[in-house]
Amino acid sequence: MSRARVLLADDHRVVAEGLKSILAVEFDVAGVVEDGRAMIVAAKALRPDVIVSDITMPDLNGIEALEELKKHDPNVRVIFLTMHKDVAYARRALEAGACGFVLKHSAPEELTMAVRAALEGRTFITPLLAGELLDSTRGGPQQTDQLASLTLRQREILRLLAEGLSAKQIAAKLGISHRTVEFHKYKMMESLGAKTNAEVIQFAVKHGIVEV
Repeated sequence: MSRARVLLADDHRVVAEGLKSILAVEFDVAGVVEDGRAMIVAAKALRPDVIVSDITMPDLNGIEALEELKKHDPNVRVIFLTMHKDVAYARRALEAGACGFVLKHSAPEELTMAVRAALEGRTFITPLLAGELLDSTRGGPQQTDQLASLTLRQREILRLLAEGLSAKQIAAKLGISHRTVEFHKYKMMESLGAKTNAEVIQFAVKHGIVEV
């Protein structure tokens, strides 16, 4: 019986190698890519059974890449493995058509379980976020209107700013121009009503976008 084929997409090479060793026990790792556009190209060429992807990557982020893949193959199966504990990311990922959402600090068993679930046509959400995600979809406790108004790219930039990166460093990490980062930062601060970086960081910490 042939083993399921998995494509990995993560711009952190050390992390990708660790994930590869975990998955290789049960699955064939068909390839490893480091950005969203490469993920699209590899997915079309390799036709993996499941894609395990980070969210924050250069060029296109993982969710943008999934949305593009869905246009060509509605049945593509993508699991997001991320450090983002913000339930809004999980909700956005599911809206885009993801079939799994696992946190990087969770036990390796969760990732394997998520891949198995995807192969069986089921959706796997890390238990650390499942309850909060269910509340949000049932109309329970919601993120604030301010947070909900931010785009995925603005959330990424907000997190990186709160982690202490400069606009130039963020531009290099995300594979976009310094001017684009400054534009998103301006629009984000406008939406949040923030006038200083300190206020931005305070907001990010309060809403669990970054840890202290």
